[in-house]
Amino acid sequence: MTVPPLSDRASGVGLDDGQHRHDERPPFRRARGVHVAWALGGALLLTALVIVRAVTADNLEAGLPDALQDLLTLSTSVVIESLPFIVLGIALSILVQVWIPESWLLRILPRNPWGRRAVISLFGMFLPVCECGNVPLARGLVRRGFTVPESMVFLVAAPILNPVTIITTHQAFGFDDGILVARLLGGFAIANILGWLFSKHPDPTSLLSGRFAESCRLDDDHGHDHGQPRSRWQQSLDLFVRESSILLPALIIGALVAGAIQVAVPREVLVSLGSDPLFSVLAMMLLAFVISICANVDSFFILPFASTFLPGSIVAFLVLGPIVDIKMLALMRTTYSTTTLVQLTTIVALLSLVLGLGVNLLA
Repeated sequence: MTVPPLSDRASGVGLDDGQHRHDERPPFRRARGVHVAWALGGALLLTALVIVRAVTADNLEAGLPDALQDLLTLSTSVVIESLPFIVLGIALSILVQVWIPESWLLRILPRNPWGRRAVISLFGMFLPVCECGNVPLARGLVRRGFTVPESMVFLVAAPILNPVTIITTHQAFGFDDGILVARLLGGFAIANILGWLFSKHPDPTSLLSGRFAESCRLDDDHGHDHGQPRSRWQQSLDLFVRESSILLPALIIGALVAGAIQVAVPREVLVSLGSDPLFSVLAMMLLAFVISICANVDSFFILPFASTFLPGSIVAFLVLGPIVDIKMLALMRTTYSTTTLVQLTTIVALLSLVLGLGVNLLA
């Protein structure tokens, strides 16, 4: 039996009168109940996680093993640290998609692809949001017509080049050993190299996850719907519910996985590798991947290691962490396909390794 195309199935075209009729409601309204359920589920799971941690922290007789209490502490801290930026990122994404005229965004971008990506990579300087909040922003850019590689450029560069990250990195390291400059230049270079490589892909839409690509298609179909238009406030509410339903569960799952790995991997093993030019960089990259700490405060976290680890390893930690830690991969999976994330992680890891080794050679 021939299966109707996806667009035909979504609209009910190609079905005989005797077959089951599709829901005639608009796609956004049809899916709103599902998104609300997911958003409420994520909020309830988050509330449960915080309550359990609060109870076990105040009640020494809770009877939980130390490892489980450490897991709850680490996971909760990642969620609490990231959640405000997730909400801010969703709000800014709604601002970009609904309230800012598309002509204004396109007017400030050069026509040259390299220049266009370079300007997009600097967007983060005007958006003080950590890497978690940049995921909904990147999704919003794709919905506004930016290419998938351009969304990656923004996603990679923004958490490193945003003003809060620059200030905290300077407060932690100043200009010692070139760590601040290497982080900024390295983040900018990696973002643009990554964007250039993925711009060569013959089918950029295939870089997206199936669910997100379908939601973009529905957005486009709805934009051509001749029914009663929704107000901007209705669109904003729909987007907030939809993005929350996708990102909250991903954040919680990523935080739990990151916490579990931190409990399982002894940090002493990583510290013992700090004086080797190669293994120190690899150890710090592994630590950045596991710790999953926000880019706005990771400089203060890694500062105590600066006395035992070489400068290149610190730079590799500060560049790799905001791009491809466990938490970020869970969040980015809502937008990009698994194959895309494997390729992105490999490219970023190799470039971060080269950057770290280069700084060690010059230090």
